[in-house]
Amino acid sequence: MKKIWIAIVKLFGWKFDLPPADDWKRLHRCVLIEAPHTSIYDFLLGAACVWRLGLNGKFFIKKEFFVFPLRKFLHWSGALPIDRGNPNNNMVGNAVKALAENNDISFIITPEGTRKCVKRFKRGFYEIATQANVPVAITYINYKTRHMGVGPLIDPTGDFDADMRRILDFYTDVTPRNAKGWNINLLKRTYNQENK
Repeated sequence: MKKIWIAIVKLFGWKFDLPPADDWKRLHRCVLIEAPHTSIYDFLLGAACVWRLGLNGKFFIKKEFFVFPLRKFLHWSGALPIDRGNPNNNMVGNAVKALAENNDISFIITPEGTRKCVKRFKRGFYEIATQANVPVAITYINYKTRHMGVGPLIDPTGDFDADMRRILDFYTDVTPRNAKGWNINLLKRTYNQENK
């Protein structure tokens, strides 16, 4: 099924940009951030990319989606239910624990937390990577070039704003599916202003 989906995505003209061998090894235990996230198509294309990389990818999704007939598919694709309305859902702690117990698991996070335009990324992905001592892998889906893949891997320095500026610099030329849901200049201004 996964190979079929990868083949379908390729048939529609999408290309996979694969990372260097050393980075590929590190991807098997990391936090992958997927941005810009402006459309449900990002999930469908992102799944093909993760499967093409051969990763044991896990991602959190609202527990409300775990109903028939989606439940089985979501479990199969790596989804983990989470109560988004509960501030004590311990998403970070659960991910850190899973990374500590497994040498072949990667968590996929959409740091915007929504498909709407935001001025800052949520910190959860960074806290997971920092506490688990794993890299943050920058992934992308560029609708203009029809390329997707993995950019640089960043080891968190502890300076969230500085690391965010490095991450956002990479996304400067990435075109989302829905332009209204992504404003790279607004994001950059947020992290530049907070350091003045």
